[in-house]
Amino acid sequence: MDSVRIGETVGPKMTDKKCIAVVLAAGEGTRMKSDMPKVLHPIAGRSMLGHVLNTVQEAGITDIAVVIGPNRDDVAAEIHKIAPNASLHIQTERLGTAHAVLAARESVRQGYDEVLVLFADTPLIEPATLLAMRARLSEGNTVVALGFEAQNPHGYGRLLVDGASLVAIREHKDASESERRVTLCNSGLMAIDGKLALGLLDSVENQNTQKEYYLTDIVEIARKASAKTSYETAPESDVLGVNDRTQLAVAEGVLQNRLRKKAMMNGATLADPSTVYFSFDTQLGRDVVVEPNVIFGLNVVIGDKVQIHAFSHIEDASIDSFASVGPFARIRPGSSVGQHAKIGNFVELKKANIGKGAKISHLSYIGDADVGAEANIGAGTITCNYDGFFKYKTVIGEGAFIGANSSLVAPIKIGAGAYVGSGSVITKEVASDQLAVARGKQIAKDGWGAQFRATSEAKKKSGKA
Repeated sequence: MDSVRIGETVGPKMTDKKCIAVVLAAGEGTRMKSDMPKVLHPIAGRSMLGHVLNTVQEAGITDIAVVIGPNRDDVAAEIHKIAPNASLHIQTERLGTAHAVLAARESVRQGYDEVLVLFADTPLIEPATLLAMRARLSEGNTVVALGFEAQNPHGYGRLLVDGASLVAIREHKDASESERRVTLCNSGLMAIDGKLALGLLDSVENQNTQKEYYLTDIVEIARKASAKTSYETAPESDVLGVNDRTQLAVAEGVLQNRLRKKAMMNGATLADPSTVYFSFDTQLGRDVVVEPNVIFGLNVVIGDKVQIHAFSHIEDASIDSFASVGPFARIRPGSSVGQHAKIGNFVELKKANIGKGAKISHLSYIGDADVGAEANIGAGTITCNYDGFFKYKTVIGEGAFIGANSSLVAPIKIGAGAYVGSGSVITKEVASDQLAVARGKQIAKDGWGAQFRATSEAKKKSGKA
């Protein structure tokens, strides 16, 4: 199986200069109206903070400092999961972006050539953009701001430029009428000469109405010292900041479109791309066909030439080559589907291993089970795997045939080549090639239907029913 992770990108070539990325992640995000810190809200199954940390590493930057708020063990745990070698720094007071960067002073002062400043709530930045900002520094610039052409620049700070030089960053409220007509806006991300970074940051003052220390002020400070300042640009969608759930949904849409495009460019067919939702780590093989309204949860691996039919949901599972899933199938965590197997409509798997060529075509629940190769599971079959306290396993041998509407009460084993009669409730082991039938004996009473109807009609007319 030559699967490709949908979200993966090839990291740009590293420069020889030593670089540290300072990621600002201390904001609580009150506009999210959530008990969860803003930076932990996910898009495509990964937190915004996780996306930023991963992008930094894909850009070849191994030294990372993350600034978080006090008492945020949850944020710290996410950082250690994605970037275990990152240093953590606490910003006890929120006094502006320059103040936040200085919270990481102990890391920044360790002799870096370059310092990149990123925001954990700007999750869609690409590795190539970070490399481009570093390249601007290598041209002799002391400060490089990242800008974007805004469709609607209202409210954004403007980048005022002269050719390749960045003259100033002007906040919207402070801009003149002519400056407000500028559409090149500030994303907030910056690259700074590492040898001068702390000196510039320490020179920032809080002489403004908010009494905060603004990172953007280092442009003016650098220019007063006759240093060169410049800018790099990125698409507006790449630098989308997320402050509320509406913007979170927009970011999700942008990332899903990226993942859909990568899936198709890598050889998958999406019948209706806008209705398919991926996780950041979804892996698809070649010539996979995905019908409309399919959702891929975390940790899904799909082999070559698999058919995923409409309205299916797959999470933490693997589907091997040439298998067919759905429509309306749910593949839950811990499941694997073998080559050429068929999982049909309204079939649910949970922690089930389905062998090569096995068929579960209709209306079945198979949980905590091993199903052998070429076995056939009839419609309406369920594995009764839970007694209210513990889960138990069902093992179905190769080539076994389970008749429709059967209940297999675990723990239980059905031997290879065995048959289970339709409508059976199986509670004991069935040996290989045996036939097991377990159901009540059918009773027939002639004329019972007519007698019942007559009696019922008489009760109804008398009102004594």
